[in-house]
Amino acid sequence: MRKIIVIGSSNTDMVVRVPKLPLPGETVLGGDFLMNLGGKGANQAVTTARLACPTVFISKVGEDVFGRMALEQFDKEGIQTDFVFTDSQHPSGVALINVDRRGENCISVASGANASLLPADIDKAAAVFGSDDIILMQLEIPLQTIEYVVNKFHKTGATIMLNPAPATQINIETLRNITIITPNETEVETITGVCVQTEEGLREAASTLKETGIKNVVITRGAKGAYVLSDEFEGIVPAQKVKAVDTTAAGDCFNGALAVALLEQKTLKSAVEFANKAAALAVQKMGAQSSIPYRRELDI
Repeated sequence: MRKIIVIGSSNTDMVVRVPKLPLPGETVLGGDFLMNLGGKGANQAVTTARLACPTVFISKVGEDVFGRMALEQFDKEGIQTDFVFTDSQHPSGVALINVDRRGENCISVASGANASLLPADIDKAAAVFGSDDIILMQLEIPLQTIEYVVNKFHKTGATIMLNPAPATQINIETLRNITIITPNETEVETITGVCVQTEEGLREAASTLKETGIKNVVITRGAKGAYVLSDEFEGIVPAQKVKAVDTTAAGDCFNGALAVALLEQKTLKSAVEFANKAAALAVQKMGAQSSIPYRRELDI
């Protein structure tokens, strides 16, 4: 059976709603507090599972209450957790999040056990990888692990999808073996050095990435939709217009939904439309995993 293998982080998010995001040295009195399971990898795995796709999650948590809570939730979601490893030396990852009245956020992350997810852990899970699978990764785990996965599994024919968040420079040898990359506007500027405030800039940045050997480039733009460059389609796919309450997991939801649509062999343009719809539903709720929609909500 074809499946999605998500390799990435698991965090516990501590969220405070504030009237505005604080400036350096400023204290802003907030309102509601929410503790929610998160982490880019975990959010994406929950998305693919809720959208009715077989999902394997490869991650690492601490031997603490946050790690136990995460494992219990993954089991409830129907995610295969055989390769969510426990680290006795480091705590589970934690993210501190402020969300303002427009739904914009700022996030600080203590990586904890996520930083010890290493190539040796990938080898322990090697038997689960299939040539028809989609491998979905982000950058909240060590870059050496990302590079190891790409170099090890691109030869098998598996689809390798990288959400390069948070933004960092990536080795060009790694980039050329990626099937699809999904940076946001900030991330694509960091990777390519190209300003993307215009459609010409978007095209130049996407072309720069495609020239490395990446087959498909999707630049996510929040409420402005996504810019797509591939052999089958080029252009902007507009987002649905909704009132955002919290954008914390919108990008993760988009990526998980995009992977599901591609596994179901939708065209890239149709897959981006599906992902936009999922992300639009997510931003209308507070929290990370608590905001991620179920398949029945998208099929309405």
